[in-house]
Amino acid sequence: MRLYAGAKDKYIEYEYSLKGNDYMLGCKLNLVNMNNIIAKNATELGLNWGMKTPSNEKDAVNERNASTAYFKYLEEEPDYISERNDETKPINEAKIKWVAFKQQFFTSVLIADEHFEKIGADITSVNEKPESKYVKTFGTNLSVPYFGKDKESFGMKFYFGPNHFQTLKKIDGLNLEKQFPLGWGIFGWVNRFLVIPVFNFLDSFNLNYGLIILILTIILKIILFPIAYKTYLGSAKMRILKPEIDEIGKKYKDDAMKKQQATMGLYKKAGVNPLAGCVPVLLQMPILIALFSFFPASIELRQQGFLWADDLSTYDSVWDFGYVPIINYIYGDHVSLFSLLMVISTLIYTWSNSQLMGQNDQLPAMKYLIYIMPIMFLPIMNNYSAGLSYYYFLANMITFGQTLLMQRFIDQDALHRKIEETKKKPVKVSRFQQRLEEMAKQRQKKK
Repeated sequence: MRLYAGAKDKYIEYEYSLKGNDYMLGCKLNLVNMNNIIAKNATELGLNWGMKTPSNEKDAVNERNASTAYFKYLEEEPDYISERNDETKPINEAKIKWVAFKQQFFTSVLIADEHFEKIGADITSVNEKPESKYVKTFGTNLSVPYFGKDKESFGMKFYFGPNHFQTLKKIDGLNLEKQFPLGWGIFGWVNRFLVIPVFNFLDSFNLNYGLIILILTIILKIILFPIAYKTYLGSAKMRILKPEIDEIGKKYKDDAMKKQQATMGLYKKAGVNPLAGCVPVLLQMPILIALFSFFPASIELRQQGFLWADDLSTYDSVWDFGYVPIINYIYGDHVSLFSLLMVISTLIYTWSNSQLMGQNDQLPAMKYLIYIMPIMFLPIMNNYSAGLSYYYFLANMITFGQTLLMQRFIDQDALHRKIEETKKKPVKVSRFQQRLEEMAKQRQKKK
């Protein structure tokens, strides 16, 4: 594409090149005999690139919240504008390697062969209005070097393709995969080194994605089974000690300090850690939260149906009831069956677990809070990825089955006898515990 400057031997040219089976588009800026037209003291030329991204997905809100602009300096990690912000962000470093306009499942990236310059450089991301057919308006102002020669070129390339982790990672040295929302910290590591490799392995068998999620859930639950076993064992021990703890509560009902000391003394004597049931649950959280990022961003699930869901990357709907004031704002304009199944299965598991632990005598506020929390998640999951709700539902059902099996095969009487035998043994107290007890006694004497 050429723009002539009054003569056939003077022009600015964009030269594009395509390669088969590649998401990259070559782009070279050629300047021919423009040194008599461009100012003699010019050292850089402005390069402007903009894009209005149309809404392509079923849920424009989630699509908007997943779209933003990224950029990378030559020697640093990529940076981005917050998805919720309307912002023009100055680019302050001298050497800019690439800028990207990232959508939920696709990304457009302008990459310099060497680097762009910084003079006047910035990048913009603006949210379009909800009723618009567009999601975001993106723009960037960059600079390319100019040396005043008769002929000179500036090499670039575009990436127009899926926002797919493995595809982006194969483009060496550019860190384009940073646009894929793996989650921060440990959640990103779980997705990168556990969830994505297992998911890609299962995907290689060309199975329906509903079956892939089922197999993925089973594999993850097998990996987590030792943690689930520890959780159940800790809960079983606490359940055995509950009558004695209740007696302590009655005995010291007017003295919270003595009640706590007596309870901790019983735990220590019985060799039971009261946190044994909590810590394993916390160890499972990284996988649960990691998948919260993974499923809605996975292009593999886009427009892939399973059962009544026609697209596992977004919400499923068995009833679109239209506009209802307030309800639309909180819950949405539809009913997601997978999210309902997830919440119902969570409530059933919570109820059965409370019956198993004998928690009916707890404070009324706490008694009902454990049931309110899953219901509070319903509006979120109703508008979220059907694949994620389906996974949580499967995980709940498998956990329920594991609990029933452990309840059947773990000998409660043998466990009770073991606790009673432990009580007869002398209690080993660490130096740290001795110091804490000594400090507590000193405080009692001062009172």
